[in-house]
Amino acid sequence: MRTRKGKTTDIDLSGIKPLPLWFFCFEGVIGAAYDLTKAWDDAWMVLIGIALVNIVIGATVLRRRKKLMRAMLKNSHTRNIAIALLALRVGLHLVLAALGAPVTSVAGHLAVAVLMGATTVTLMWFNQRVTFRALRLA
Repeated sequence: MRTRKGKTTDIDLSGIKPLPLWFFCFEGVIGAAYDLTKAWDDAWMVLIGIALVNIVIGATVLRRRKKLMRAMLKNSHTRNIAIALLALRVGLHLVLAALGAPVTSVAGHLAVAVLMGATTVTLMWFNQRVTFRALRLA
């Protein structure tokens, strides 16, 4: 139970299983989207397709876990992860540029994309585990 600005929000998550790790891979691809589009000009078409598949899977296969997804999106930790990932991307590019080694090659963008994707998946999965432990669901 959570109280915010005088209103009580009660989300019953009992009986809900954690989101599978493969679901976070969609988020990882979105986390790597900037560098993927820099490495491959037509990547935006694939990214739109992956985003649509993510929406369809979220609306059908994971429909029973919709409450969990909403709870995680409302969680301040999730917003902090998104801000940290954005800061990591910008900071990494700025630091490398300041050191005289800007990421301009396809291989460099792919390496940063893999780093950002893996970091996104790891942080989102970890956030879910922390949420489940905090709510004593796992």
